Amino acid sequence: MRSHLLNDATAESYRRSVTEGVERVAAKLASTRSPFTGVTPADLGPVIDAVDLDRPLGDSSAALDELESVYLRDAVYFHHPRYLGHLNCPVVIPAVLGEAVLSAVNSSLDTWDQSAGGTLIERKLIDWTTGRIGLGPAADGVFTSGGTQSNLQALLLAREEAKTDDLSRLRIFSSECSHFSVQKSATLLGLGHDAVVSIPVDRNKRMQSVVLAAELAACRAEGLVPMAIVATAGTTDFGSIDPLPEIAALVDEYGAWMHVDAAYGCGLLASPTRRHLLEGIERADSVTVDFHKSFFQPVSSSAVLVRDGATLRHATYHADYLNPRRTVAEQIPNQVDKSLQTTRRFDALKLWMTLRVMGADGVGQLFDEVCDLAAEGFALLAADPRYDVVVEPQLSTLVYRYIPEAVTSPEDIDRANLHARKALFASGEAVVAGTKVDGRQYLKFTLLNPETTVADIAAVLDLIAGHAEQYLGETLVHA
Repeated sequence: MRSHLLNDATAESYRRSVTEGVERVAAKLASTRSPFTGVTPADLGPVIDAVDLDRPLGDSSAALDELESVYLRDAVYFHHPRYLGHLNCPVVIPAVLGEAVLSAVNSSLDTWDQSAGGTLIERKLIDWTTGRIGLGPAADGVFTSGGTQSNLQALLLAREEAKTDDLSRLRIFSSECSHFSVQKSATLLGLGHDAVVSIPVDRNKRMQSVVLAAELAACRAEGLVPMAIVATAGTTDFGSIDPLPEIAALVDEYGAWMHVDAAYGCGLLASPTRRHLLEGIERADSVTVDFHKSFFQPVSSSAVLVRDGATLRHATYHADYLNPRRTVAEQIPNQVDKSLQTTRRFDALKLWMTLRVMGADGVGQLFDEVCDLAAEGFALLAADPRYDVVVEPQLSTLVYRYIPEAVTSPEDIDRANLHARKALFASGEAVVAGTKVDGRQYLKFTLLNPETTVADIAAVLDLIAGHAEQYLGETLVHA
């Protein structure tokens, strides 16, 4: 069994196995004609259930043959131009190269004596990102598993900086379109779901700062403590960006912690043309970025950044076997001192390789392309009498609803849209997402693939209309 360990003696076997795996994936990517096969859990479940994990196949080639039937054949492929579903991006090749390197070396980024150069590369990228945001010379941060963890850590810091033992008095303010991880974080931090005050949005799905001001005043009048205001720079459903300068002014007035969830909108940090949309983010106390969304990185690649690096002490615990207190005085750079995680992958290497090969402008141009595509898609939807589109996009998301000419029942229209999404997914021809707006069922294009064209969008809209009309025709006939 030692022949399967990666070391000096097995380096050639490693090269052959990985090369064969890469060739298989490359062939699959080149031959994929749709984003999905339409396989169902009932179809695929028995195939995977039949695998006996206690009877190994013995070699990588056989395992790759099996992998074709249990995974590769039926995977959802985000690189296909008609994958228009969730916030999943096609990935850039330099980042995939970085992924291969970091997996093989297997550095753990918790302590210097497990990662050495990896620690310094991550710190360099944190400094680069905080510089792009404009957080100032005392800024710091750490890579995380994703936006949910980043938001949790940011709100942990906010709770500790609030300096009160009565957690029941603490309140978090976020828009009704903010990410669900805000509520989840409040619960995990012992504040309770009710600690989050939901602020309504305007017709552009941006937090209403006037209402926020009123809620903050009411909070203070009731003897409660405004712990944090969470502004979103790129909501999941609409890609909307809250009015950051106005929110920052209220933060200053009420002494709250300002967190900006830019998990989606962080691609604007590299945009040659749209960076101004993030004006005000430099006034945040903490910022979430998901490089695995708008920087075209493989999952996972995320970070939480803070204006004052000293606040990261609230996540610091010392263990004699890992990061004893003496290492602080010795100035040994242990990243575990800043992180909620202990063992942690060297995910920063993917972004490092991307920037060293493509540069920030190259990444930003890709994000600009999908934002431009969304603008064209909005014009297409707005001119199509079959569809109602909710809001003009600031980023790359379009939310819309098929409105059949002869049907007036909102419930029937809801069911038709839901059916169209499911039927489209089952066909494998395209993947779109869904959400609800004011209680009604809508569909969603999340455009993160620069290879997607307006023609692809038009074709998918025709497919949706066809599925919806077929459903309504059959339903009305049997009604």
